[in-house]
Amino acid sequence: MTTAIPELKITPAAHRLSDAERAQRMGSLAFGRTFTEHMVVIPYKDGAWQTGEVKPYGPLSLDPSASSLHYGQSIFEGFKAFSQPDGSVKTFRSEQNAERFNRSAARMAMPAIPPELFLKAADALINLDKGWVPKNVGESLYLRPLMIATDPFLGVRPATEYLFVLFASPAGAYFPSGVKPVNVWISEDFVRAAPGGTGEAKCAGNYAASLVAQAQALEKGCDQVVWLDAVHREFVEEMGGMNLFFVYKEGDKTTVVTPELTGTLLPGITRLSLLQLARDLGFAAEERKLSVQQWRDDIAAGRMTEVFACGTAAVITPVGKAKANGFEMTINNGENGPVTMALREALLAIQHGTAADKHGWMRTI
Repeated sequence: MTTAIPELKITPAAHRLSDAERAQRMGSLAFGRTFTEHMVVIPYKDGAWQTGEVKPYGPLSLDPSASSLHYGQSIFEGFKAFSQPDGSVKTFRSEQNAERFNRSAARMAMPAIPPELFLKAADALINLDKGWVPKNVGESLYLRPLMIATDPFLGVRPATEYLFVLFASPAGAYFPSGVKPVNVWISEDFVRAAPGGTGEAKCAGNYAASLVAQAQALEKGCDQVVWLDAVHREFVEEMGGMNLFFVYKEGDKTTVVTPELTGTLLPGITRLSLLQLARDLGFAAEERKLSVQQWRDDIAAGRMTEVFACGTAAVITPVGKAKANGFEMTINNGENGPVTMALREALLAIQHGTAADKHGWMRTI
């Protein structure tokens, strides 16, 4: 039996910004600081999703005893919409985000939202705020879906009431002055996730727990933290909230390697896409464990030639230097690598509609 998808009530803002006012706000975009005029809210209670509303963007009202504020039942996603050469707007692999959102929900004992409702909410918001989709390559409309527990109850148990919220933020190029390699700090003092934990879920607590390690990286003169596994403190897992890739060059063969998914890593959608794109470009692609010592040895021997991180916000970020207690290593002379940049350009071309979407990743709004 197919579950009926709840309706979405559309309530446009009484006053819409003029094209000139909107252009002024979008004049110098920084990630996550400018928001469109509307948002979607869909409540869950009595065991079912209720009628939702696309309404003017604004604050939420929560009871102080709402269980998300106390026990952390809070998850989110992030995906992008891109302007196309024909004037249409398409989202990149948003179906995958809907699936991952529900995997996070399951891990946090929260209800699944029907993927059709997730996508329906995105379509409605983008259609209403289409004027906020930037036009230039490297720019996009970033969409942030989230779900929080809203039960006004202090007992420790899964909540019975939730709120799904979706809002959007026009995002400029992540590297406005050009892509530049970052320096990373390999953390030996903190871990991001342990086996059996919440590492593969996009839950708020994972990010809160990462902030102290990120602050330590900044103190060490680095831009980002690299996480190691919690058991051995030996195997590389992620960089901040991004997946890592390592490029090997042996003769005419180029191989890109990314740490295998163990349940403690976030299964990145950009990561998944780059594994396919690497093969499309004629590279080999592997998922396997890689230790810090192997990283050091392979850089020293010249077998590993590039390192980069990937994620929704920055797409691809080259790594120029890695540091830890007692050593540091420079990668590709601290410069952008050719494989890194080829993958980045190939992905951006698909997202912006200037290359064929042969895998069906783009969804027309």
